[in-house]
Amino acid sequence: MRKRRKRRRLLLSVLLIAALSLLFLKAFIPSGETVPSDNFFAGHAAPAYDPSLKHPPAITDSVDGDRWEQSKLPEYKHLITSREIAAGDTLTAIFDNYGIDKTVLHHILSADEPILALDVLRPGNRLTFTFDHGTNQLICMELFIHPGSRIRYNRVDETSFDYQEITIPGEWKQELLTGEINGNFYVSALKSGLTDQETGNVTELFRDHIRFSSDIRPGDRFQVIRSRQCVEGEFTGQSRIEGIRIFRGSRIHTAFLFDDGNYYDKKGNSLARAFRRFPMVGNYSVSSHFSKARRNPITRRIAPHYGVDFAMPTGTPILSAGDGVVTRIRNHPFAGKYIEIQHGSQYTTRYLHLSRILVRQGQTVERGQRIALSGNTGRSTGPHLHFELHVRGRPVNPLTADIPMASAVPDERRADFNRLVGELTAMMELPQKVAFHRNNDGGN
Repeated sequence: MRKRRKRRRLLLSVLLIAALSLLFLKAFIPSGETVPSDNFFAGHAAPAYDPSLKHPPAITDSVDGDRWEQSKLPEYKHLITSREIAAGDTLTAIFDNYGIDKTVLHHILSADEPILALDVLRPGNRLTFTFDHGTNQLICMELFIHPGSRIRYNRVDETSFDYQEITIPGEWKQELLTGEINGNFYVSALKSGLTDQETGNVTELFRDHIRFSSDIRPGDRFQVIRSRQCVEGEFTGQSRIEGIRIFRGSRIHTAFLFDDGNYYDKKGNSLARAFRRFPMVGNYSVSSHFSKARRNPITRRIAPHYGVDFAMPTGTPILSAGDGVVTRIRNHPFAGKYIEIQHGSQYTTRYLHLSRILVRQGQTVERGQRIALSGNTGRSTGPHLHFELHVRGRPVNPLTADIPMASAVPDERRADFNRLVGELTAMMELPQKVAFHRNNDGGN
């Protein structure tokens, strides 16, 4: 009898605890079912990428610790997932792992031809794919380059994509870097905070004025004003050198970046070697001009044409427009065989549809040096050279743009230049390293 009473009391206690628990949960949990919206994955961590997948990740993937069952989810339009680029990744392998047909990659590369952004994927870049939930069809791919630059490839129809460049100017933060040279300039510059590329740009600027291997002595000093782009508190990796002073014994070497994209010494004399306006010898007609809205003669679609086409026979020698370093050699399905050359920190040139390339990646070239032979490779209507000029990362018309011509600051701009030199010099005269902040547009 006593055992029965104990069992009853125990059962009543359990039921009472359960009832109280239900009342407590009802008071603190809002009524109604919480389900993902159409943009549920936007703003959340994307489903993890699994190299073994041959299709987009299922919508039952865990998001912020919650796992949504297929049967409990309402219909929604899009599935978004991301893939951060790692060393050795290729577009072909990534598309294959997601089960995206190679013809879709072909269509995206066609859209990318004017900018060739997908030809160089670097660790830290990120690809974001948006799939139609009902058909698993890729409707958008976004390339994240850095916080200030993204490119979105949107599906237009069953056989084509277009692209949209998304840039955020952000804030450009100035800082003064100083150092005393002990050993050699390169090591001392790196210790001051300059990057390897920035140090190379400084030595390239003064190549005609300083022999860094023999002219520099222990105790010589340098000052560099650098601007770095910052978007929402995060540095994008984009920078530019705005002012330099190198104290070598009793001599002072100076360089200041003016708003025309060229470097001049404090007296206004150009430090840049002259460019060639045309990357070939002889007169060749322009078959297609630089344009932001040209009808492509093959696809018949309206798209930017960020260069100038010169009609010429296959095998015509192509010359480097200026001194620089070959940074890219590719064989693109639409741009054909092409070369990219970096000329200091401000200028880049590209030469497309070549038949033969005569230089190698990483090679230093001089103004007027033969680098290739023209051709008709890639998507082309006939033998020609497509020539591009980029200033601070943006394409400009190579036939009309201001380019280094080994001259001085124009007389009508001398007052503006002197004002700039005065501001930068005043910063350099401060007694200690300090950061300055100024909002500017552009940069590289």
